[in-house]
Amino acid sequence: MPVEIKMPQMGESITEGTVIKWFVSAGDPIKRDEPLFEISTDKVDTEIPSPASGYIAEVLVQVGETVPVDTLVCILTEEKPDPSELKNTSAAATGETAGAGEAASPALGAASEGEDKTWLSPAVRKLVREHGIDASEIQGSGEGGRLSRKDVLNYIESRKGSPSASAEGSGEEPVAIPGVDRVEPMSVMRRKIAEHMVHSKSTSPHVSTVHEVDFTDVDEFRKKHRAEWQERGVKLTYLPFLTQAVARALIAYPDLNASLIDDKIHYKGEVNIGLAVALENGLVVPVLHHADKLSIAEIAAGVSDLADRARNKTLKPGEVQGGTFTITNPGGFGTLIGTPIINQPQSGILCFGAVQKRVVVVPGTDSIGVRNMSYLTLTFDHRLIDGAVADQFMESIRRTIETVDCTLDK
Repeated sequence: MPVEIKMPQMGESITEGTVIKWFVSAGDPIKRDEPLFEISTDKVDTEIPSPASGYIAEVLVQVGETVPVDTLVCILTEEKPDPSELKNTSAAATGETAGAGEAASPALGAASEGEDKTWLSPAVRKLVREHGIDASEIQGSGEGGRLSRKDVLNYIESRKGSPSASAEGSGEEPVAIPGVDRVEPMSVMRRKIAEHMVHSKSTSPHVSTVHEVDFTDVDEFRKKHRAEWQERGVKLTYLPFLTQAVARALIAYPDLNASLIDDKIHYKGEVNIGLAVALENGLVVPVLHHADKLSIAEIAAGVSDLADRARNKTLKPGEVQGGTFTITNPGGFGTLIGTPIINQPQSGILCFGAVQKRVVVVPGTDSIGVRNMSYLTLTFDHRLIDGAVADQFMESIRRTIETVDCTLDK
């Protein structure tokens, strides 16, 4: 039986994905779990593995095309297909921008003899719409004169030197920007992140509250168990302790583990904490599921594993879905206080500032001492959460951190 491969949903708010690379071409053999293609969304750039072994019978979405979730992307068969029946071009596998090859077959949306030559692929249609172009003005290089994405891009480039095109009919000369020596298009991930951030700010009123937390006892706990931790192959950091404290606080204050959607509060039955991971060209938020049921050792192992696979682009769709709350950890880069943007449709996000030695009054005494301190900043949706509840939530986290009432397996 043929196996249909569809565009996966890499997060609840994700409605589409962009194919940025194929690792195979039509006719190629592939084994189960080998990388099939790479996609980009505002959540993640990741490689999608093959769900079965077989042969690539048909590639339906080209490199650079953005399609809705659940769109059929390619088809696998058990038997090697007849070369004369293959329905894709080498451009899909090599990562080239689809040009004339994009229009090489009716299966990919080409216009054959007698068909409507104005038909546009989804990627070309989107490009034409975004730039306000009349498609009839462009000479297509594809079969039957069909427009390819490359045709549209070339047309856009040719218009850049035209005053009338640059001024959009205003009659004004285009204005040069002093000091700019390079202009580059945004990557798919960066563009999606930008869209998601604007959407979040326009959806919910963001309010932030900052609390100072003493990590000295956690540091002592880390030193005491460091050798044991290393035997388990897990690096001992502060983040697992904070993650466990947040998970406990979310149980006590369920409004922070809820979402406001269409004037209804959706309380989540699970505590699934997203952990922002910085990448070279953006960030991704893999999710640690059922964090409230995990020990410190399990959280530490899970955090390390998710971060490594996020950077290696091997996260699975389910590992960026289902998040109910997010922690971002810019303290590793020296940040003291940050006010992050909420990851919709969640109601809060916690910023973990750098743990630094500071001179403070030692808790329970009137003495001055050097302690390992950090600023935790909660940004929350003020439609759903009042300031008092947010502060109680933060105090719950502070108490858990400062008492360190845990063991590695608790």
